[in-house]
Amino acid sequence: MILIAESGSTKTNWLAASGKHYETIGFNPLFFSSDEIYEELMKHDALAADRGLYTKVFFYGAACSSEERNNIVLGALRRFFTHAGTLAVDHDLKAAAIATYTGEPGIACILGTGSNSCLYDGRQLTEVVPALGYVLGDEGSGAYFGKKLLALYLYNRLPEGTASLIRNKYGYTKEKIFDMVYRQPNANRKMAALTMVLSESPDKAFVHEFVKQGFREFFEYHVCCYENYRQYPLHFVGSLAEVFKEELREVAAEYGCRIGIIDRQPVYNMLRWHVANDK
Repeated sequence: MILIAESGSTKTNWLAASGKHYETIGFNPLFFSSDEIYEELMKHDALAADRGLYTKVFFYGAACSSEERNNIVLGALRRFFTHAGTLAVDHDLKAAAIATYTGEPGIACILGTGSNSCLYDGRQLTEVVPALGYVLGDEGSGAYFGKKLLALYLYNRLPEGTASLIRNKYGYTKEKIFDMVYRQPNANRKMAALTMVLSESPDKAFVHEFVKQGFREFFEYHVCCYENYRQYPLHFVGSLAEVFKEELREVAAEYGCRIGIIDRQPVYNMLRWHVANDK
C-alpha cells in the first residue's frame, strides 16, 4: 500500500491509499539526524502499529534537496518501514509543483514555516534562487513573521494590542526570547508558531499591512526572479497562504500576477498523482 508524507519544518502529514491519515512533527534534515527521526516516528503509536502495511513510501520534505540530506531521512525510513520495497525522498518543492499543476506552466510557491518557489511545466522543475532558511531568507513565511514580530516587540514598535498578547497571554520576555532564538533547538518552528498572534491581534490594520509587507518581500525574491513571471499562474501551498489569502491576493494584484490554486494540504493531491501514475 502507498503512503505519502508531506513534511515541512513544523509538521508532517502522512496519507495512505486506504485513506488513513497521520500527523507527526516535521522532519527537516538540517535539524534532525537519522536516529532522531526514527525515534520520533517510533513515538507515534498509530503509525508505528501500521508501519508494516506500507510497501511504497514517498516522503517529500523541507530541505530535502541534496543526496546527503535525503539520505538522513531515507536512513530513518528504512529502519521504520521494514516492509517497504519502495522508499523515496524528495524536495517539498516537487510536491508543491505536482500537487498544484493544472496542465499549464506555473510558479509553485510554499508559504509555511519556511518559503520557497519553483517554475514547473509538468516535466521540468526550475528553481532560480536558493532557499536560504530562516536566518538569511524565508521571506513571507511563518518563521519570517515570527522573527519580525519579536524584533518589533523588543524594540517597542508594536501596537499595544499586539504587544499585550505577546507579553501577557504568551509570557514572552527578552530573556525568554533570547533563550528560544539563540539557545533552544528548532527556533524556526517556535518563531513560526507566533503567527497565531497575528490572527488574534485586535490591531487589524497593522496586521493587514504587516502581512502584506512580508508577502511583498516574498514576491521580490521568489516570484520576480522568474523571467516573464506575470504570464504564469501562481500556486501556493502551506498554512500561511490559506490563512492570509486576502493579503496574498492583494499583493499579487500589486505585482500584476494572478493567483491559481491555494492548497493548505497538498498531500491529498500528491496521493492522487501517485495512484494515477502507479508510482
